[in-house]
Amino acid sequence: MPAMQALRPRPANVALAIGFAVAGSLAGAFHHPASWRPFDGWAYLLTLVIALALALRDDLPFGVLVVTAAGFAGYLLLGYQPSLNFWVPAVAFISVAAREGRGRIVCGVALLAAVISLSGVCGGLPRPLVVVQALIVPAVAFAVGLTQRRLAARNAELRRLTALLDQQQRQEARRAVLDERFRIARELHDTISQHMTIVTLQTGLAEYVFHSDPPSARKALETAAAAGRESLEELRRLLVVLRTYDLGGASGPEDPADPLPDQVLAGIDRIPALAESLEAAGVRVEVRFAGERRPLHAGVELCAYRVVQEALTNVVKHSGSATAAVSVRYLDDELCVTVLDEGGPHSVTSAAGSGHGLIGMRERAKIWHGSLTAGARPGGGFQVRLRLPLGQDRDGGRPVT
Repeated sequence: MPAMQALRPRPANVALAIGFAVAGSLAGAFHHPASWRPFDGWAYLLTLVIALALALRDDLPFGVLVVTAAGFAGYLLLGYQPSLNFWVPAVAFISVAAREGRGRIVCGVALLAAVISLSGVCGGLPRPLVVVQALIVPAVAFAVGLTQRRLAARNAELRRLTALLDQQQRQEARRAVLDERFRIARELHDTISQHMTIVTLQTGLAEYVFHSDPPSARKALETAAAAGRESLEELRRLLVVLRTYDLGGASGPEDPADPLPDQVLAGIDRIPALAESLEAAGVRVEVRFAGERRPLHAGVELCAYRVVQEALTNVVKHSGSATAAVSVRYLDDELCVTVLDEGGPHSVTSAAGSGHGLIGMRERAKIWHGSLTAGARPGGGFQVRLRLPLGQDRDGGRPVT
């Protein structure tokens, strides 16, 4: 029963089978050569069996060839005149050549040649013509079947490649989503971490001296409020960037060639203001610039600023140092940024750099073909050094994605 359910003739094959059955019956009914047996009921039955078997030629190609060849041979041996039934075994063999293995194709050639030869002999054709006919018909049918086989193989390969391409596109889409999530997470970490550290320290100080030193508590709360407002402003800028701009390039909503507005992304020029904001947390930061200062790619500027921001935040959170130094050097083909701190008695900063902050800094440097090193200094403290090549800025290079 399952095997019968699997046999689903194609409409084209059904139409072909019905066409041969009707045409063969009409040819036998209206064409009566005197030397042949009259076209009676058995002739109609054999004609229908031979022709209608073609409906299954794609599902059972070799079986259909056997049925059509045997039916046509019996039709001839009973003395009926050759009609359009002559072409049915040849059409059946096309499916054999297109779908079956080499062994069955060889058997099919022999079977088709034999029945074509029998048709020629029964039709009284000269022997040379019988031989030529027995060779040409299988050869033509084999060529047509081989063409169908190659076309089916190419279609199968095309479907495979299409499925592979679709899978790759899905993977690329998932990877793009993950990259965007990492970028957003990195931006949120870099934006919030420093300000929340200041808010936490200052509110803790205010709570500690709330009754003993109200002016200091009031000043600490003012500092915490200012840091909170700055954090909200940074988040607003970040949302504008994520909704409108590409952090990796200089594309804007109107013209892809337009640079990013200065008020949208943080840059190197904001490092001194960042250093001043940390004084409220008890850390004095000295900022030094060297070399010819010049505007850089917006993404490079943001990368340098975020690395300095994260490094200084780690100084406040982990080092315990009261001083830090930031050095920004503009070289001919490189931007070198160094953040130093002298360390403190409660330092937990690790030279291994396994925290999320150091991981994010290294990711930022890698995006712009740069490098970042972080580790303990021989004399104590910690050092973070960022190197960003500037050749990409002059030649319009794109970041690594």
